[in-house]
Amino acid sequence: MRSGDFIQSLERGLAVINTFSREHPAPTLSEVAQMTGLTRATARRVLLTLVELGYVEQHGRTFSLTPKVLDLGYSYLSSFHILEFAQAPMERLVEQVKESSSMSILDGPDVVYVARVPTKRIMTISLALGSRLPAYPTSMGRVLLAGLTDAEIDDYIARTDLVKLTEHTVTDPVRFRAILMKVRAQGHALVDQELEVGVRSLAAPILNAGGHVMAAMNVSCHATRATVGRMREEFLPHLLATAAEVTGRVSALRVG
Repeated sequence: MRSGDFIQSLERGLAVINTFSREHPAPTLSEVAQMTGLTRATARRVLLTLVELGYVEQHGRTFSLTPKVLDLGYSYLSSFHILEFAQAPMERLVEQVKESSSMSILDGPDVVYVARVPTKRIMTISLALGSRLPAYPTSMGRVLLAGLTDAEIDDYIARTDLVKLTEHTVTDPVRFRAILMKVRAQGHALVDQELEVGVRSLAAPILNAGGHVMAAMNVSCHATRATVGRMREEFLPHLLATAAEVTGRVSALRVG
């Protein structure tokens, strides 16, 4: 139940902003109304308000976002202090393993990318800051999920449809929960082609001053470049050391 302080107009404004995507970069008024479930009149008022505020531009019958929308995301990134401590260590990690590294946080059922240091090698998956992926078939997602309480994990599994994205994707709830318990115990996760065929990923947690998982850092590569054994033997020590370095910096900030 929503509280009496809930502002429905703000909810509608955010819903309209979220209709813009790679698939719908310049929707019409009718398309925005259809995607949000708002009436045409309400969608029109919201769009014209966003135009006045500078977040949306109108081009005849279509609308598009302006760069000002990036201010909303930047406000989060600039307040998320871990990023200023993670960039240099992640760059060193990429230089050591010669593969890309990313950092993400958990947002509902998804992981959201908040930092990324790519390599020049081309991966099938194109990821940028703000990109979302389902948590369950990703190494960072499993690290973040393993950091939840047992009750929260059970609730996540109950609410999530574990879709078989590849032949390797774990979809059995009992087995998936056992994997999360193992990830929690060992302090890292390795996912072998469960999100996409040919992609392997290894992740470790970043902890806050209270010892709780606040983010996850990974190393990802194409399966032709590194076996599971090589990732554990060569990449994992570098990843764990980097994650520990960032964790230490975050803890030092909180203590100071």
